[in-house]
Amino acid sequence: MILVKDTSVLNAKQVRYLLAGGWNSLFGYGMGVSLFYGLSHHLHIVVIGILSNVFAITMSFVTYKIFVFKTKGNWLHEYIRSCMVYAGIALISVVLLWLLVDGMHLQIWLAQGIVIVATVAISFIGHSRFTFRKNMNI
Repeated sequence: MILVKDTSVLNAKQVRYLLAGGWNSLFGYGMGVSLFYGLSHHLHIVVIGILSNVFAITMSFVTYKIFVFKTKGNWLHEYIRSCMVYAGIALISVVLLWLLVDGMHLQIWLAQGIVIVATVAISFIGHSRFTFRKNMNI
């Protein structure tokens, strides 16, 4: 299993990742709802969604960089790579939801739960091996 070491106990980085992910999820949800209620009379929902995602991705990047992976420097390069990881995850999420809901006829609440579990693992791999990989040049 990806998140479990040989001792069947999560290591410190994985625990920090799950904690940061919980915070990031709450932050992203709160940001989206707050922006909607604050700006929906002035901006289209798509614009609000884009703004919300920019803030949420930025928060996720900062918490993962400082709290989880603890890398030094390379802020812009790592931020760009983080956005690339999130773009890939968004694509995977959409395809998985489509397959699970339309293809396998699962209820949306179950399909979304499956997608979240899958994307958490993919996100950890993407960030640890690409976004915050040390000694990686662009």
